[in-house]
Amino acid sequence: MIKNLFTRGSGHADDGARVRYDDLSALFVNCTLKKSPEVSHTDTLMDVSRAIMRDAGVTVDSVRLVDHAVAAGVYPDMREHGWDNDDWPAIWPKVRSADILVVGTPIWLGQHASECTKLIERLYAHSGEENDKGQYIYYGKTAGCVITGNEDGVKHVAMSVLYSLQHVGYAVPPQADCGWIGEAGPGPSYGDEKEGGGRVGFDNDFTNRNTTFMTWNLIHTARMLKDHGGLPAHGNVKADWKDAFAPGSPNPEYR
Repeated sequence: MIKNLFTRGSGHADDGARVRYDDLSALFVNCTLKKSPEVSHTDTLMDVSRAIMRDAGVTVDSVRLVDHAVAAGVYPDMREHGWDNDDWPAIWPKVRSADILVVGTPIWLGQHASECTKLIERLYAHSGEENDKGQYIYYGKTAGCVITGNEDGVKHVAMSVLYSLQHVGYAVPPQADCGWIGEAGPGPSYGDEKEGGGRVGFDNDFTNRNTTFMTWNLIHTARMLKDHGGLPAHGNVKADWKDAFAPGSPNPEYR
């Protein structure tokens, strides 16, 4: 696993000060297509980021979306739109309360997994809600993504996921993605055992560096946002706009 060189009190904080992160919380949502307890290679890489956050004092929670009966749709509760079951309303409080959201997904056919699309759609369902300042609900929170696969496409998938997250209101810091891919075609995945010992990808400097940088950039951004009460509520509150918003419209495109 990645050796965490950037722990609290290691001398990397501004002016050598010890920065506290124990009032921050992070939610990791794994969009693998594998139900628990099947091993998820994406989850194995997410474990690295989770370990760094926990070591820094961040409270970490995790959800494997496919383990839940989350309905497809762009509304907060799809039971109100024809679905018999929808577990999203039970997951939503975890999303709403987290300072940091980390989305993990494998690559399939060059794209993020279908569970990731579903997650983004359900995040979008709440994007018209407001925080205490009257801003959109995700303002003041930060997000990143973790991607694994056996084909090229980490940056392509990250581009799509991170765009969606910032569009609904998350702050996306620099180097907010990390990933690992193997050779093109069938082959070992991240965390698989190597012949002769060791784990695939664990010694990959590119993956190790990006995972560490992503995790700490998320932590630093969350710290700054929390310390400053989120983003200033000037020029970004929908109540200040009179005729440019259609209140109460059932059409999700107005959100």
